[in-house]
Amino acid sequence: MTRDDIIAAVREVEGTPFRHQGRIPGLGMDCAGVLVHCFQRLGLPYHDEMGYPRNPFDGQLERILDSQPSLRRIDKAELDRGDVLCMRMARDPQHIAIYLGLIDGHPYIGHGSSVHGKGKVAIHRLDEIWGARIVRVYRFEGLQ
Repeated sequence: MTRDDIIAAVREVEGTPFRHQGRIPGLGMDCAGVLVHCFQRLGLPYHDEMGYPRNPFDGQLERILDSQPSLRRIDKAELDRGDVLCMRMARDPQHIAIYLGLIDGHPYIGHGSSVHGKGKVAIHRLDEIWGARIVRVYRFEGLQ
């Protein structure tokens, strides 16, 4: 498994309509659905948590990410292509994105969003506003 495999998995679902707790490429996905798709495409073990609120609170999202057998928390300074971003949208971490690396000299992310990309799985620049939302960074285990 390589970083390119992770990015290819995200690109496969680009344009999928947003659906809270969605897990079906082309029909409906949320940010966690994109991560689940990556686990599946990479053949990695994972725990698919369902029943989470649209706006996780009280550290729920971080607990879910910390419990994933195929992810490990890394320092934000180690951020690299294919890493998983845990982001704060309001008070608590509430969002997941995949860092795609530099494209045309600019950092990009891919994620399922109800607002960005007109309510679809979107790929866009990681600008200052999105960058300031990063709370934690995770890496897939077994990267080559």
